[in-house]
Amino acid sequence: MGGIQNQYAPNAYLRLWSCLTDFRAADLTAAYEQNAVVQGTLMRGTIHAVAAGDYHPMAAGLRGMRRAWARRVHRGTDADRDATVAAVVRSLSGREVPRAALQALLEGAAPSITATIDTDAELLRVPPSGTWQRRRADLYALADDRIGHAEVSEADGLKHLARRYLGAFGPAAVGDIASFIGMPVTPLKPVLASMDLREFRDEAGKQLLDLPDAPLPDEDTSAPVRFLPTWDAMLLVHARRTGVIPETYRPMIFHTTMPPSYPTVLVDGQVAATWRWDDDEVRVEALRPLLPHERHAIDEEGERLAAFHREASA
Repeated sequence: MGGIQNQYAPNAYLRLWSCLTDFRAADLTAAYEQNAVVQGTLMRGTIHAVAAGDYHPMAAGLRGMRRAWARRVHRGTDADRDATVAAVVRSLSGREVPRAALQALLEGAAPSITATIDTDAELLRVPPSGTWQRRRADLYALADDRIGHAEVSEADGLKHLARRYLGAFGPAAVGDIASFIGMPVTPLKPVLASMDLREFRDEAGKQLLDLPDAPLPDEDTSAPVRFLPTWDAMLLVHARRTGVIPETYRPMIFHTTMPPSYPTVLVDGQVAATWRWDDDEVRVEALRPLLPHERHAIDEEGERLAAFHREASA
């Protein structure tokens, strides 16, 4: 899945429910508690839920560009970065601390340092924080304490990020991969050139890349109705592909009065409606006229989602 963007803790639960047969909310909560799935600030400086084995490679690939971004945006020195990061790691070793305690450790540090402390010190949001039952991201611990230590080079980390993106969203252009990671295209090109990838061309002749063994469904393969959470990467992929969300609908899903975006409903692989959980029901608002069989499929899937919501919240 390339990781699940997860500022709002229920998102990962909803995404996995939409993708996996017989998924239950308790499955993900248990995976968090067992450190099989972890949550940390990763791609584009946002919280993602990822498999534990993905965390260290992703963090390694992102760390350098995140530091460069912070220096550029905050226009400050980060000469004390290593000492500040080391002090945070020493203080958090073997502990879980609320965000307020972490902020206290960073008092007086330059903004260019505090902006990237999550990837520099490899901090995870840990349960019970960030679960369906306790959604606030307010409890942190060191990744090394939770999933062990791993030394990964930046180049290997970038390759890992590219593989994860293509595995979820390929075939894709180089610019899409770079945008998903949150980096310029130029330094990514030699990394991709060193990888064993398949090459395609889109209708306009633009290069697309994919993993060598990735499946390619027939163009007439039907896609079942799916309910997606807010800010789902499938809608961004990354970030203005029209195959999933028609451009006429984009302002209805992403706009300034609704920063988290609206949860959406896919019909035959395209956004056709939005949904919300309201008064113990899934309420759907169509963005276009729905055919009777489409409405029936949405109603059936909506009932399954409602049952999931009720069980998860019990």
